[in-house]
Amino acid sequence: MLHHGDCCDVLLAMASGSIDLTVTSPPYDNLRTYNDSLSDWTEAKWKAIIAELYRVTKPGGVVVWIVADATIEGSETGTSFRQALHAKDCGFRLHDTMIYQKLFCHTFDGRQRRYKPIFEFMFVFSKGAPNCGNLIKDIPNKTAGRLFSGKKGRDKNGSFRDQNPVVAADFQVRSNVWVFETGANSSDSYSRQHPAAFPLALAADHILSWSNVGDVVLDPFLGSGTTGVAATQSGRNFIGIERDEKYFAIANQRIAAALAADKAT
Repeated sequence: MLHHGDCCDVLLAMASGSIDLTVTSPPYDNLRTYNDSLSDWTEAKWKAIIAELYRVTKPGGVVVWIVADATIEGSETGTSFRQALHAKDCGFRLHDTMIYQKLFCHTFDGRQRRYKPIFEFMFVFSKGAPNCGNLIKDIPNKTAGRLFSGKKGRDKNGSFRDQNPVVAADFQVRSNVWVFETGANSSDSYSRQHPAAFPLALAADHILSWSNVGDVVLDPFLGSGTTGVAATQSGRNFIGIERDEKYFAIANQRIAAALAADKAT
């Protein structure tokens, strides 16, 4: 279900405890203009949105909040950190602080005397303990097939813990730093029509990690519809909100194409 409107208004009309997972990326300070639609993007607004996300999230549900900071007069704003702390004030746990690392840095000015900005935060908020954590295991294990026994890990007092014998698996869980090409490098023409689309694989991997088939996934900043496509392709139900008419039309077309492809198979 897609809503054309301001997410503040749409969220207020949604039932409490109705969303299993939110995967979204709000505006990053003033880094993009989004067709000059950010005149009302203020601290009060993002605080209200985070509070509403807490209300509509089910107990055990998760919100993935992908964000970065603008640099103004030589200093990063720190808005991302304030948003994370506000989410905790609203009742969320900060379940994980993840990093989206980009393969390429498209904008860099060495005169600023700082290193190339190549990552964004992916804050994983949970309403209580997460209901699911389908952790992706895609890192080849160098010790695959070996039998391990004896001691592993340490207790708080520094002593080792006993470990039952275990055979190392072929693959291990990936780290919380995920590396993707940016949406701008995507071959998807829909993604390239939005100034800050995140990669489809990024949305898909979060949906796989923090939800199950049939769950309800939300994106209150729908943009070009990336989260909606990933949710559709993975068998989740989807709710998207976008107030910009141009981007809403792009998302509609893109998600409709994904639905049609899904039915064809």
